[in-house]
Amino acid sequence: MTKPTLSEHGPCSCTALRKANRRITQIYDAALAPTGLKITQRAILAQVGRSGMIGIGALAEALVMDAGALAHTLKPLDRDGLVSIDPDPDDRRHRIVSLTSSGRAKLAESDALWIQAQTAFESAVGKAEARALHKALARLSDGNFLAAFEAGFATGAKK
Repeated sequence: MTKPTLSEHGPCSCTALRKANRRITQIYDAALAPTGLKITQRAILAQVGRSGMIGIGALAEALVMDAGALAHTLKPLDRDGLVSIDPDPDDRRHRIVSLTSSGRAKLAESDALWIQAQTAFESAVGKAEARALHKALARLSDGNFLAAFEAGFATGAKK
């Protein structure tokens, strides 16, 4: 039995996703520039806004982020008074994140620019393609995909 070659597997899925992520991040960052927010910061504000008060671990899980990376990204939002990070009243070892009134205002300020970026993205890609992309990306972000990937990787490593 011959060993599969790299060329049989096509382009690297991870590299393709990372390149696309960098391009889209650049576009959304430019669109949001008048607000002073990066798209990663807006995503955090939006998730906290949807969740209300949320623990850092739960926020990291919702955003599919490493807790350390999230803590790093939260620092300027906290410094600028857009979020409040307080001890959890039920367990003071944990922290709770919530939007401040300034954070709600900044999120609202960014809404129109975000909608413009979304509209431009859908126009460039096509509405049906954008919906299909969102569906595929949601699947990749899901814990079930991670479990399936890990199972396949473990099986493939034994061959």
